Amino acid sequence: MLEITILSGKGGTGKTTISGALVSLAGNAIICDNDVDAADLHLLLHPKIKEKHSFYSGWNVTIDSKKCVSCGNCESVCRFNAIRSFPGENYDINPYSCEGCRLCERMCPVGAIKSEQNTNNKWYVSDTEYGNMIHAQMEPGEENSGKLVSEIRKKAKALAIAKEKKYIINDGPPGIGCSTIASITGTNKILLVIEPSKSGLHDVKRLIELIETFKIDTFAVINKFDINIEVSEDIQKYLAEKQIPLLAKIPFDKSMVESMVLGKTIVEYSPESYISMLIKQVWNKISI
Repeated sequence: MLEITILSGKGGTGKTTISGALVSLAGNAIICDNDVDAADLHLLLHPKIKEKHSFYSGWNVTIDSKKCVSCGNCESVCRFNAIRSFPGENYDINPYSCEGCRLCERMCPVGAIKSEQNTNNKWYVSDTEYGNMIHAQMEPGEENSGKLVSEIRKKAKALAIAKEKKYIINDGPPGIGCSTIASITGTNKILLVIEPSKSGLHDVKRLIELIETFKIDTFAVINKFDINIEVSEDIQKYLAEKQIPLLAKIPFDKSMVESMVLGKTIVEYSPESYISMLIKQVWNKISI
């Protein structure tokens, strides 16, 4: 079984568009959307949910005003200035400042502070036209995206083994945060989707530095390469220095936009187009 993860240094490079196209070519695969903070692969693959699960992450901390004796212990030990006190009133917790360390709960002498784990985050097992898809949804401001990525990848691998699938295709998150690290760990191959802009080059350099610590086979494509030929050439030089194979330079094409508007992958929308042929070549190179 081969696990392939598609990553980008920044958002907006076309990573998910490329991921969706590769999924439509793979056939015998389990699909996993690791971009749990801003999942959007479902917009192309239209999954039908079969299973729904809660993911426990972080803590909601509250103070019972009826029990609180206003001793001030909680406020004195909070390193995040999340405990609020008002004249003539009991103490309260600012949920936007609270980090869920629960020290205040342990320090309260009367048991007025309680905490419970968040269940706002969900993950799903779904059916798509191209196979089973594991994906998730995090609510705004929720945490532990790295743990959630690890959870859904574990489910994807178990499902791939059970169904004897040849591939797992991960649409990874942009950047170099916890969810990206969780996406890289244990994968077999990485495909970088790079945008020809100064920020695109800067951010993919940071991502490559991260990937190098894992020693994983890495490949790249430059998407919309012709919108900035000069930066595309700089990217090519950098990839050559890092000995990262450049599998394709994909031109800007309105048909890509048209396919996204219709909620289709480019291979599904225009299978004989030049871009589809390039993406097929990319798949043939990374799928072996």
